[in-house]
Amino acid sequence: MAQQPDGTFAGHTSPAYANMVGPFGGISAAQAMNAVLLHPQRLGEPVSLTINFAAALSDGPFVIDAHPARTNRSTQHWIIDVQQNGESVLTGTAFTALRRETWSLDEHTLPASPPPADVPLAPKGIPMAWVQQYEIRPIVGGMPAVWDGSGDSSLTQLWVRDQPPRPLDFASLTALADVFFPRLFVRRATAVPVGTVTMTVYFHANTEQLQATGSGYLLAQARAQVFRNGYFDHTAQLWNEAGVLLATTHQLVYYKN
Repeated sequence: MAQQPDGTFAGHTSPAYANMVGPFGGISAAQAMNAVLLHPQRLGEPVSLTINFAAALSDGPFVIDAHPARTNRSTQHWIIDVQQNGESVLTGTAFTALRRETWSLDEHTLPASPPPADVPLAPKGIPMAWVQQYEIRPIVGGMPAVWDGSGDSSLTQLWVRDQPPRPLDFASLTALADVFFPRLFVRRATAVPVGTVTMTVYFHANTEQLQATGSGYLLAQARAQVFRNGYFDHTAQLWNEAGVLLATTHQLVYYKN
């Protein structure tokens, strides 16, 4: 992603796959986050990011405009607009802040799970290009092997990291927050058109905790809460191998049925 003379950022997206309405939303969200991270006026570290997918990005270039709407002594609020062919396709907001030491506690702790080395890799052949960018080791709730409507739970737990491995940063953590297959696929074992409408990522980790995570695995867990009237949601958590809760995320997803 390259910065333009007017301060915006230019990028390029790839086409959609299978029953996804648009391309992998995680990479689009990560590019929006990166525009904030690269901005010379940025204050502090990311605390939250919300991306609204107003339209499906098509294969081709796009421009990201990220600018601070308000800067306080230790916090900063951002407006993000992603344009393609002269139209807004993604909108968003971000919140950055200077973190300070306080009393801290991870109340939502790492679930009991086998270590990554004991979990087989996900089967190959899933027809979505973004899957090949990750090393995924599903514990429960992987992509259905048979699409026969036999699913009985929306819970997914998996170990995951970038492929090839790379040190974790805020942009890659943003993308990993969207690594889950649609909950409707998992719950119903039925393939229908779906597309994320909005996603929010809350960053609980600071730079030092990301650096300590390095290129290690993350334990990622997601579960839906409701499927109704053409939309479903999910809430998810991502821990590192040391049990530090790095990020939580929420999504609302459209489905056609």
